[in-house]
Amino acid sequence: MSSSAREAWSKVPEVTLMFWVVKIAATTLGETAGDAISMSLNLGYLVASGIFLAIFVAAVAAQIAARRFHPWVYWTTILATTTVGTTLADYATRSLGIGYAGGSTLLLGLLLVSLLVWHRTLGAISVNSIVTARAEGFYWVTVMLSQTLGTALGDWTADTAGIGYGGSALLFGGMLLLLAFAYRWTRISNTVLFWAAFILTRPLGAVVGDFLDKPIVDGGLALSRFAASAVLLLFVGLCLVVAPPRAARGGHGLVRAEPDTGS
Repeated sequence: MSSSAREAWSKVPEVTLMFWVVKIAATTLGETAGDAISMSLNLGYLVASGIFLAIFVAAVAAQIAARRFHPWVYWTTILATTTVGTTLADYATRSLGIGYAGGSTLLLGLLLVSLLVWHRTLGAISVNSIVTARAEGFYWVTVMLSQTLGTALGDWTADTAGIGYGGSALLFGGMLLLLAFAYRWTRISNTVLFWAAFILTRPLGAVVGDFLDKPIVDGGLALSRFAASAVLLLFVGLCLVVAPPRAARGGHGLVRAEPDTGS
C-alpha cells in the first residue's frame, strides 16, 4: 500500500466494542440535540436541517482534509451526520407528509443508490477500501443517509407500529445481538454485517433519545433535551479520553478486522 493510502486509511478508527458503545451514544445524542434545535428552539425541521447540513459539510471537509486519523474530528463528523439525519428524517416524514413508512422506504432507496453508485464507481463498498478522498466522500454520504434512515425506522416502530420506546429499544438491541451472533458463527460478509449494524444503531439511539425527552404521557421521561444532550456529549467525550480509539489497521468487521475482499 502506498504512503498516501496508509495516511488515508489511518483516519478510519479501528472497530472495537468501544466503537459501538460510542456510536450508540452519539446516535442518541443526535436525536436529543436535533430535537432540541428543531423543537425546543422552535426553528422547525427545515431550518434546523439547514444548520446541521452546514455543520456536516464543514466536518466532512475537515475529516477529508486531515492527513491522519483524528478521533475528535472523526466523531464530530459522526455527530454531524446523526443530528442532520434526525431533522432531515423528521422533515421528510412529518413536514412533507409522507409518513414514517413512506419516509423509511424513500431513505432506504437513497441509501441503496448511494451504495450502488459507490460500488459502480470505485469497485468496492467495504470500508477498508477507503484510501482516497473520493472514497471517503462516498463513505460519509452513505453514513449520513444511514443515520437518516435509522431515525425514520425508530419513529416508525415506536409510534406507527405502536411498540413504544422500550419495546423498540429491545427490538433493535436484539437485532444487533443477532448480527453479533452472525459475525461470530456464520460466514456472512463482514461488510454486510458492518453496514447492517451501523444502520441499526441509529434507530436504537433514536428510540432511546425519545424515551429520555418525550412527555411522560407518551411513554418518555420528559427530561430536558438540552440537559440530556449535554450528558450524552460528556459521556462520548469521556469515552474518547479514557479509551482513545486507534487508527484501523485492517478491514471493519463488528469487532475484528478482516482482509479486504473488494465487496
